[in-house]
Amino acid sequence: MGVLEGRIAMISGAGSGLGRAAAIAFADAGANVVLLGRRIDKLEETAALLAQRTGRPALVLSSDVTDEQQVSDSVEAVLQHWGRIDVLLNNAAVLEQGSVLELTSEEWQNQIATNLTGPFLLTKAVLPAMRKQRYGRIINITSSLSRNGAGGFVAYSAAKAGLESLTRTVADEEHEHGILVNLYNPGTLRTEMHATGKDPSIVTPDIVRLASLSFGGPTGTIHSYG
Repeated sequence: MGVLEGRIAMISGAGSGLGRAAAIAFADAGANVVLLGRRIDKLEETAALLAQRTGRPALVLSSDVTDEQQVSDSVEAVLQHWGRIDVLLNNAAVLEQGSVLELTSEEWQNQIATNLTGPFLLTKAVLPAMRKQRYGRIINITSSLSRNGAGGFVAYSAAKAGLESLTRTVADEEHEHGILVNLYNPGTLRTEMHATGKDPSIVTPDIVRLASLSFGGPTGTIHSYG
């Protein structure tokens, strides 16, 4: 039996890159996987890969993480289908260049909405179910830009800094309910957002480990590849 046998794991941005790699790793570890994203064709490609490897169907849900109603509907669909949610991986992200002087207000809001508000909305939506079952593991994908910043990436850097503070706050609020909330910095990955870097599958063992932590494990902490 895998370390996530029988668990229900939701992944945002599951159509490609790290989201797809994590979905495969979770399924290989025994989890039933929920694939969230805006591009249904990419989600179905991920689902087909999971079915090939495990013989188990994934639940595919087209959802924009910046839309509170869509997020709420997606969580309700999972609860109707499986009755519980054990793991949430907040992976969906957008990365667009722009300095403070260059970035428009709309471009700023778009990156904050996906990279910070999206994880907030998904976390808020799953917490009642996790509290009820007194079990939950939430993993938020962060970046070294959260602490170091980087010229030309003001919105992404600010959003990830906010995500780290959100993570520590939720970890403090939810620990008594059996819910562990952690950050993971995978470093530079080769994805649609970045042309060079590690293959995403290299870091997925770390993410599986965070998803399968026993109660009393770390919470509100940052974990990094290597």
